Amino acid sequence: MTPAHFSFSSAFILGLMGLAFHRTHLLSALLCLEGMMLALFIALSIWTLQLEATGYSSAPMLLLAFSACEASAGLALLVATARTHGTDRLQNLNLLQC
Repeated sequence: MTPAHFSFSSAFILGLMGLAFHRTHLLSALLCLEGMMLALFIALSIWTLQLEATGYSSAPMLLLAFSACEASAGLALLVATARTHGTDRLQNLNLLQC
């Protein structure tokens, strides 16, 4: 395994572990998801550079666009949650209540 593969694999695993074990605030969960998406973007970019295929060169940009949409939707949910509940703690949120 090359150092580049090790670095983005460990970044993805660290984001996944942070999402699994540190779910106290919605903002920390969103940051872990964003870190995982950036690790996937780097992995996909390195993969297209190694293959030297021009057909797959648009895939990292498409993933980055979806990542930006995911981040904006997450921040909108964070603002709505903070306004209605007064906090972003995930333990205070109950999905059965309106």
